[in-house]
Amino acid sequence: MSSRALVLGGGGREHALAHALARSASVSEVLVAPGNGGCQGDIDGTPIRRCAINRLKPTEVVALAKREEVD
Repeated sequence: MSSRALVLGGGGREHALAHALARSASVSEVLVAPGNGGCQGDIDGTPIRRCAINRLKPTEVVALAKREEVD
């Protein structure tokens, strides 16, 4: 079973975490909010997608997680 992951932030650590998650066989997609220019594309066939939200607003984070059915 594949999971969808959400990474909050836009720095180097978040970039590295998103890429590591994308390489996992148990992850089907990685969402990064807000991410940075390097946090998008495919890694070994797993998409990494940036989402334009304010990660400091809990209501936006929860709405994104529900809308995107993040695991």
